[in-house]
Amino acid sequence: MRIDNSLLLHDIQVGFNQLFPHLKLGFYTTAHQIGEGTPKRLELNTNQKLGEVCSPHKDGSEDLAIHADMTVAELELRFEEQYGLHAQVFRKSGNIWIQTTATDSWTLGEQNRKGGSSELHFSELHST
Repeated sequence: MRIDNSLLLHDIQVGFNQLFPHLKLGFYTTAHQIGEGTPKRLELNTNQKLGEVCSPHKDGSEDLAIHADMTVAELELRFEEQYGLHAQVFRKSGNIWIQTTATDSWTLGEQNRKGGSSELHFSELHST
């Protein structure tokens, strides 16, 4: 995934969601502790460009290799190290999005499969 300073945070979210349709990214003003969630009130406006929210020492023009075998913790750390962005991965659970705080050691592929199966289960329950 190519990320540069001219991209809106929303565009990064859309690109990630195209790779993993049952996951989404949130970006925040501060980092979260391991195993803890991030309050909604700290969420960044996704209509901002990466260059507007990146740490000053980050140039924000690198490729970010995102793959299904990467853990949530690894992805969140890469966003922090490469772009100075505090990211949080969310997984679809039925008809809501949950922060993956208790399962940050799972791979993105595992998270996406779990989100897909919970969405399928939710629609089966509500179609009868």
